[in-house]
Amino acid sequence: MALYNLPEFLTILPAGARLLGLDPGQKRIGVALSDVNRVVASPYATLARAKMKQNAAELAVIIAQEKVGGLVVGLPLDGEQKLGPRAQAARDWAHGISQATGLPVAMVDESFSTVDTHERLIEAGVSRARRAEIVDKLAAAEILQRALDAMRA
Repeated sequence: MALYNLPEFLTILPAGARLLGLDPGQKRIGVALSDVNRVVASPYATLARAKMKQNAAELAVIIAQEKVGGLVVGLPLDGEQKLGPRAQAARDWAHGISQATGLPVAMVDESFSTVDTHERLIEAGVSRARRAEIVDKLAAAEILQRALDAMRA
């Protein structure tokens, strides 16, 4: 499968299929899930980052169970909103996960999603240990929500 921009991505998605938002970090992958109407993104899970084959198998279980029709992957642009080494690594990973799962992928700018999520959790008084448990899936939900909002606009 290929990477798509959001307008093209929308045209190839099956009706009623959910979207899975992914925030691939160096140690963990945050996972979020949309509702069937593609309006609301919810945190779903955090996976330990492993070999592509293992992560693809873990995602395949979620994809089948939740009737997912497409993936939205965070694109970490640099401070000047350009593709740096981290963004290229994310694109390479997105290509690989698309091939492994057979699903189309759209990439969405994830600038500051994890940082913003951390700040909101700190302001809410969430402990450091609890933040470590949930920040990745919350960042994935923010990335997916950005995509859902852009697709509706």
